[in-house]
Amino acid sequence: MADDTKPPVPSAPPTGANPAATPHAQPKPGAADAATAKAAAATGAPPRPAPPPKPPAVVPDLAGKTTTAASAGGAAAKAAAAVPAAAKPAAAPARDPDDTSPLLTRRAWIGLAWGAFSAASAAALAATGRFMFPNVLNEPPQQFKAGFPNEYGMGVDERWKEKFGVWLVRTPDDYVHHASGFYAIISTCTHLGCTPNYLSAEGKFKCPCHGSGFRLTGINFEGPAPRPLERARVVLADDGQILVDKSRKFQFELGQWTDPESFLKA
Repeated sequence: MADDTKPPVPSAPPTGANPAATPHAQPKPGAADAATAKAAAATGAPPRPAPPPKPPAVVPDLAGKTTTAASAGGAAAKAAAAVPAAAKPAAAPARDPDDTSPLLTRRAWIGLAWGAFSAASAAALAATGRFMFPNVLNEPPQQFKAGFPNEYGMGVDERWKEKFGVWLVRTPDDYVHHASGFYAIISTCTHLGCTPNYLSAEGKFKCPCHGSGFRLTGINFEGPAPRPLERARVVLADDGQILVDKSRKFQFELGQWTDPESFLKA
C-alpha cells in the first residue's frame, strides 16, 4: 500500500536518444517568463522585470563624434570613396619584357632617334638652300670727291685708305709728268692683293704679307711684287673738288701713267 502513495518516477530517455529532439525538451517562447511569474506568485515575491535591450555598439569616428557600428561601415566606405585619385599611387607604365634599358623605354629611344634624324635633315636642307642665294658684297663706291686741292700738303695723305682703298699723293715733281700735282695710288699689293702700309720714316709702302716694297711713286723695288702699284683716275670736278675714280686704272708697265687723267696738275 505504501508504494501506491509515492509519486511516479519519470523514466530516463533511451540511450543514444537526443534530448533536444523530444518535444518536452524545447521550451516554448515565453515559457521561462511564465515559470518565473508562477514561482513569484507562489512565494509572494514581486515579479522580476525583463532585462532591457542591449544598445548598439558605439564607434568613435575621426572627427571625435560617435557613430553606431552599423553606420561605421557605411562611413568607412564613403571615406574610402572620397580619397582623391592623386593620392593613390600611379601605376607603373608597361614595359616590353625584352626591354632592359634602365633609363628610357624602347618607345622613348625610338622617338629620340627620329627627333635627331629630323633635326639633321632640316639642317642639311637649310644648308642646301643657302647655295640658292648669292653672297652680297657691299663694296665702297668707285668714285668719290676728295675735297679741294688747297686742303692738302706735300706728301702722302691716308684719309681715304680705310674707306676707299686709295692714297692721295701730292708731289712737287711727278716721276712721269715732271710737274707738280696729285696722283691716286690704289692700296692693293700687286703680288697677292694684300694692303700695304705707308712707312713715313722710310718713305715707302711696305706690304705686311710677303715684304714687297714700293717707293712713293708706286714703283716696286723689293720683295716678290712683280710690278708697280696701280694708279686711279684723278681729275677736277665741276665744283672744283678733286674727283677720284677707281673704275679706271692705270698701269706703269703698260705705259698708262702718261695718260693725262692719271695725274692732276696743280
